Amino acid sequence: MDSLSAFAQQLGIADLFGRGFFSVLVTFLTAWLFTWLFIPRLREFAVQVGWADQPNARRLNTEPLPNAGGLAIFAGFIVSVIVAWALRPIVVEIVNIQVLAILLGASLLVLVGFIDDQFGLSPLSRLLVQVLAAVLLIVNGLKIDFNAIPFLPLVPDVINAPLSIFLTILWIVGLTNAVNLMDGVDGVVGGVGFVVSTVLLATAAQFPDRAAAVVLLAGLSGAALGYLRHNFNPSRIIMGDAGAYLFGYTLAAVSLLGTLKFSAGASLLVPLIVLALPVLDTTQVVIGRLARGIRNPLGHPDKTHIHHRVLARTASARRTAVILWGVALACGMVGMALQGVDWRVTVVTGVLIAACLWFVAHRRVRAQNIEDRSSETAR
Repeated sequence: MDSLSAFAQQLGIADLFGRGFFSVLVTFLTAWLFTWLFIPRLREFAVQVGWADQPNARRLNTEPLPNAGGLAIFAGFIVSVIVAWALRPIVVEIVNIQVLAILLGASLLVLVGFIDDQFGLSPLSRLLVQVLAAVLLIVNGLKIDFNAIPFLPLVPDVINAPLSIFLTILWIVGLTNAVNLMDGVDGVVGGVGFVVSTVLLATAAQFPDRAAAVVLLAGLSGAALGYLRHNFNPSRIIMGDAGAYLFGYTLAAVSLLGTLKFSAGASLLVPLIVLALPVLDTTQVVIGRLARGIRNPLGHPDKTHIHHRVLARTASARRTAVILWGVALACGMVGMALQGVDWRVTVVTGVLIAACLWFVAHRRVRAQNIEDRSSETAR
């Protein structure tokens, strides 16, 4: 027992049988189970009221597909955070205020994303709300300090203040849209969201003052895994803009909460590497569209995203998702190594992530095979 506790301490778990680790584990399991069990009921309701994406040239579905999965992810996330706060309240007032700011901003974007999914909103209106959600973080002390970024010259405070605000808005809005733009193949964003959340969770757990970040990431990670059980190809539901906004915004905001800060200068280095896949995808898409003379690169959807290119080569949504999960996991492992996380923590994290992804994918494929055999028998 002592050796197990000692190994747990090396993994960043101060007390394997303590209240802190228990609350994080319960948070993850609550989000996972709630989202997993809630989605079938939400799906039935979504089909009845017509919350669905219709087939078109850019989508893989050949029939209307419920697009309210983001609501289930959000519900699982919020319920788990409430449970965590009930088990182990964080008494530091400033942290509570910042966490509430993140939750409020995420709620706002989920609402806007859902409205856009069902009724459609203009790109400008979505952008304005995203900027508002970013400003909400800034006024509560969550922002990037330009003078803390390595390899860049120091600037006077009169320039640093507005420049820091600009960079923070760019970080939040950029990542929110980057994750949203990746949502084009079954299982990709759900799996990548789970990988990134878990990697950041494992990294944050190495710091005793990152309890708030750990709680949020545990809830987001569990909700992603619960959703993925129903979204791995063939998908029974998709998250829509509501879910993608939740992942992008929350991950970007939590990085500002101090999840990965081991020095002021490298505070965003690790999340940038861990989130390299959506960042690179959006960058190459925007550059490509601008090169083709498209003035509004985010307002002209096409099939130049990384997931579209991989899908064209593999001809399989399942293989495409698994490949991109692997890329995201590799980026996560590199980020943890650069963070200076113990190699044993990195290995254990990687194995656990791979095992969880295999489990939900295997269960989904198995369930689909059973459904197919039942259909053939009925004929």
